[in-house]
Amino acid sequence: MRVLHVGKFFPPHPGGIESVSADLCAGLAARGIETTMLAHADPGTARTSRTTVDGVDVTQAACFGRAMYAPVSPTFPFHLKRLVAEHRPDLLHLHVPNTSAFWPLLFPSLRRIPWIVHWHADIPRDSRHAGLRLGYGVYRPWEQALLRRASAIIATSPDYHDSSEALAPHRGKTHVIPLGVGEIGSDAHNDTNIQWPSDGLRILAVGRLSYFKGFDVLLRAIAATSGCSLVLIGGGECDAALRALARELGIESRVNFAGRIDMDSAGRRRLASIYAAADVFCLPSIERAESFGIVLLEAMRAGLPTVASAIPGSGINHVVRDGETGLMTSPGDAANLASALARLRDDGALRQRLGRAGRQRWQEEFTLQTNVARTMALYESVLGKAAGRAAATPAT
Repeated sequence: MRVLHVGKFFPPHPGGIESVSADLCAGLAARGIETTMLAHADPGTARTSRTTVDGVDVTQAACFGRAMYAPVSPTFPFHLKRLVAEHRPDLLHLHVPNTSAFWPLLFPSLRRIPWIVHWHADIPRDSRHAGLRLGYGVYRPWEQALLRRASAIIATSPDYHDSSEALAPHRGKTHVIPLGVGEIGSDAHNDTNIQWPSDGLRILAVGRLSYFKGFDVLLRAIAATSGCSLVLIGGGECDAALRALARELGIESRVNFAGRIDMDSAGRRRLASIYAAADVFCLPSIERAESFGIVLLEAMRAGLPTVASAIPGSGINHVVRDGETGLMTSPGDAANLASALARLRDDGALRQRLGRAGRQRWQEEFTLQTNVARTMALYESVLGKAAGRAAATPAT
């Protein structure tokens, strides 16, 4: 079986979608699927590269920047046509949101190949970001055309499957396949050179420093909770504002803005060792743009109790079981978050119980192997139906 994946970016570019799509491709290649990935190079990269990563043929098309989060890559469709001609894939696996996933709609030769659309997230129509709300009016017709043409759609959680307005007309062909992360090697627990800035409960948060991640809420919760400190890993447009807020709240000495970690193999091992040194993991996101929270799986793999926002319609509610593997809090409610952190600070037995249960749930439901096996089963089903339709079509 030959499968061509179309993604937005590829590691070491940071991001949950990038990490999970790369891991899925590697897992498929390890199971004997001939796997190719076409994505964009980092914005500002004027040359296209082609490499082999974990058995996957990866092309990263030159990308001159971004316009409203969309990569600007004039050569992307030509690389897509070239890879289809070269590899003759049995399936196209399109990871969205990603404007470049719309190119197959314009090529009749590509429409003859079955498509699977991997629905990682909606474009939130109620986002606080005005540009996203306006841009979605242009994006939506293409999105819906892609979904209509798809042979199958993957939703990453039952919550997203049920709540997505965009997926609603297509639920009959939408399949829930939760994301997964693999185990990290035994060398992951080396010294990281990252220190929690004070004694007490060691809280870890990881993610792009964007408005919807709610890290401002977390900082206010830290300010209201004594006996704890925070390591915040990530970079992004809110970096300066968050540092200023920490100064304003008087908690600079309790917060370590550790910056971005590249998601190559060395960076992933380093990040895993930071998880291993933490006491609690927190994901304080405030909008449904946080569609799943792959970092929660990384924390559960490390045996950490999690504190996360109960965002209606988000996959977070599927990943974290309140009171069993973690604690759920009201989105944007710093006082509620502070209360949860204080509870975990004061109850070591609760931290251990939640952490053990979280790791067990990861092993049972969210491993990379499980994700790969479920994806392969969907591939076989889609190809079997396509073969049946072809056999039933009279020759002309």
